[in-house]
Amino acid sequence: MTIAVRRTVEMAAVFMIGDGLLGLVQPRRHVALWRSDVAALDALVRPFGGRPGRRRAYGVLQVAAGLALATALRPSDKSARDGGRA
Repeated sequence: MTIAVRRTVEMAAVFMIGDGLLGLVQPRRHVALWRSDVAALDALVRPFGGRPGRRRAYGVLQVAAGLALATALRPSDKSARDGGRA
């Protein structure tokens, strides 16, 4: 896996974890922020409108998936040789 792909996967994991945490601790505010007149965007958050428990549950799933994704990244050959130092 190239470094560019590894970095992209890591960025996706960071986004999933952060978005999941925000949805977990502030579900109403987070959903309200993402409501939109753009139908495609609004369709993503509409299922969570007025349902903070549903958004919190989805937040837990996002955090777990983000952590699993980041954990699945294996050290590159170079980082394994230098003891895993970043």
